[in-house]
Amino acid sequence: MKKAAIAVGSNQGDSVRICREVFEVLRKHPAIDILRTSSLYRTSPVGPVEQDRFINAAVLLQTRHEPQALLKLMIEVEKSFGRVRTVKWGPRTLDLDLVFYENIQLDLPVLKVPHPMMSKRLFVLMPLAEIEPDWVHPDLGLSVHQMLNRILELDDQQEIHKLEM
Repeated sequence: MKKAAIAVGSNQGDSVRICREVFEVLRKHPAIDILRTSSLYRTSPVGPVEQDRFINAAVLLQTRHEPQALLKLMIEVEKSFGRVRTVKWGPRTLDLDLVFYENIQLDLPVLKVPHPMMSKRLFVLMPLAEIEPDWVHPDLGLSVHQMLNRILELDDQQEIHKLEM
């Protein structure tokens, strides 16, 4: 089994319910063992498209799937929640991103691992720091915790609030 982290996001429909249901869908999959799930966070959208705030979270898991097969499963889960890919960085019912897979580095047309924007995204780093703060980015040589601290010092534009449940 290989360790991986997935970022979860939604800003259409009942996003809190969707994120919680995604945890359960992944938990029931025979090739996945959920190790930890983060809290849910309300976050500001990033990118040029005007849209509602997101609910974001992260999942740490072990899987028998190779990265490409895990990506395929993630896309199937997105579709099962009504995801239609239209506008890049636009609104969506569900967005699943493979943040890391062990310490493997991939640069394929459809999959880049670690996720190339993870170190710049507060909505990825804050939930990930809850569940795997010591994972070290193979290119940057920084842990999740260090990347989070760096973005908190340098970026005051991204908003994030932990939801109390």
